[in-house]
Amino acid sequence: MTSKSRDIDPVPQPTRIQANARAEAFISTRQNVVQLERAGVRRGGRLLWCNMELNVRQGEFIAILGPNGAGKSTLLKTLLGLYPLHEGRLTVLGAPVRRGNPAVGYLPQRRTFDTDVRVRGRDIVQLGLDGTRWGLPVPMLKRFGGGKARAREEQRRVQQAIELVGATAYAHRPIGELSGGEQQRLLIAQALVTRPRILLLDEPLDSLDLHSQQAVSALIRSISQEYQVTVLLVAHDINPILPYLDRVIYIGRGQTAIGTPQEVITSETLSQLYDSPIEVLQTRDGRLVVVGQPEQVTYHATHSNRVC
Repeated sequence: MTSKSRDIDPVPQPTRIQANARAEAFISTRQNVVQLERAGVRRGGRLLWCNMELNVRQGEFIAILGPNGAGKSTLLKTLLGLYPLHEGRLTVLGAPVRRGNPAVGYLPQRRTFDTDVRVRGRDIVQLGLDGTRWGLPVPMLKRFGGGKARAREEQRRVQQAIELVGATAYAHRPIGELSGGEQQRLLIAQALVTRPRILLLDEPLDSLDLHSQQAVSALIRSISQEYQVTVLLVAHDINPILPYLDRVIYIGRGQTAIGTPQEVITSETLSQLYDSPIEVLQTRDGRLVVVGQPEQVTYHATHSNRVC
């Protein structure tokens, strides 16, 4: 076994299956927080996916997988109310989806900070609360005697979010000096500072080293379980998060497959999804390797108006 394999610290497959079964039974008793019924989305005249039927329950951790261009990030932005459905119905927390819902936290695709960026980590977290406001910043309001109670409450919430992600030791340092994993923890804290019930993460593990991928994955699962925050996470590689997931949504060729990793990431299911031979291999340490998956989804004119 290589050193890379040892770093993964894999969960034995029988244990993972048992854990998923227990989690699924427990999750089934909780309320739905996201519901999609026969939902479909078009962007730029292209059909991305359709006929999606999805019920997401409180505290679930779900990965959204598929090749580039399949519509993974579009699904998150649809849940944010940024993109409308072409067909079907969507409710979030029991109500029609709306933009700017504070109960839905969002971390977009990975941002990078140059080494000379001097903004403190805790100020990055603070932006989750006041980054959309116009006018005087909070320190200026305090100087003129206004908004003191609000400012104290916001500072308390910022500190709580920093502590939650384990970033207290370096939150006072400039963000540009921190490692990729440390930066990502603070960005997750920024998404959590509003205390959302749903957390949408767009490729939060991208460009992180293996150790940081594992640490961030474990952190997200811990937050999901302890605080009953529902997490939907877009990923290219399922392996770093595989031991922590409840279910996956696999998008390909306009269709979706939804279920536990063991149900969805199989040669039979993916071959049917892509209508081409796909082979799923499992290594000795439990990692999954998908062979034959299209790297890029391209819809030609004949597909743009097809009916699901």
